[in-house]
Amino acid sequence: MSQSADIALDAKPRATTHATGRQKLLGHLAMLLFTALVSGSYSLGGMAASHIGPAAINAMRFVFGVVVMAAAVAVLTRGRIPAPRAPWRYLVLGALMAVFFITMFMALRLTDPVSTGAVFTLMPLMSAVFGYLFLGQVPRGIVIASLVFAGLGSIWVIFGGNLDALLAFDLGRGEMIFFIGVVCHAAYAPLVRKLNDGREPLAAFTLWTLVATGLCIALYGVSEIVQTDWQSLPAIVWVAIVYLAIFTTAGTTFLVQYAAMRLPAAKVLAYTYLSPCYIILFEGLLGHGWVSPGVALGALVTVLGLVVMAASRDS
Repeated sequence: MSQSADIALDAKPRATTHATGRQKLLGHLAMLLFTALVSGSYSLGGMAASHIGPAAINAMRFVFGVVVMAAAVAVLTRGRIPAPRAPWRYLVLGALMAVFFITMFMALRLTDPVSTGAVFTLMPLMSAVFGYLFLGQVPRGIVIASLVFAGLGSIWVIFGGNLDALLAFDLGRGEMIFFIGVVCHAAYAPLVRKLNDGREPLAAFTLWTLVATGLCIALYGVSEIVQTDWQSLPAIVWVAIVYLAIFTTAGTTFLVQYAAMRLPAAKVLAYTYLSPCYIILFEGLLGHGWVSPGVALGALVTVLGLVVMAASRDS
């Protein structure tokens, strides 16, 4: 491998420092792409959820995801995939993400996407709390204010600009199950920065995290996986699995780890507020209709809040 390729693989700020300039910009761009890819998975996941169990679909997505990521690492390292060091780090991160993915699909069976989306908006603020606990990061007041501002806009979009629907929101079993997963995901971003000590290239770190996540999911749902009639699954399930494996397993795991090494935890997951905005854009471009001006205003509020947050200095 060339020297420039080695630098590209290994160049990342340590957990105790903040990235500056170009590195920070790349971190923000990575999270913009991350949110776009994740937003596309909700519709596919919702259509597939009624045909396959949450453990089965997630186990299969990680089988494909690990293969894709392993191939990418092999190309980048010319076949020399680094062995995992301190495997307990990957088990911790893998267990957190396994809980998130499983509870998301469990929630989609028990409640609607609007309700799960509302619970999901709690993640950035919870991540700020974990960033303080794990890394000692204390977000500036402007960052917290912009997070709250963007979150309110996101919630307004999720509930379609309907104040009555927002006030009538009632936490049920599905929402409470997904809340556990959201807490785990919120802890994940700051822990990536704490546990990645630079002993492996980021691509290899991503690969072993995926392997650990897949193992945790497989251990949890082994009976469900065995009982699934894989040959009779409809095409939409396989379309969802392929998309989830390539874009929202291998791709997004790398992107969030890449951003977490360059940005404070609160800023990393704040971009999840853009999910409703991306969904509005995708639905409109697909010819499914555009939202009302009131809902569009909520999306604009979210974007403005995130612009302020991105432009603010790190703590």
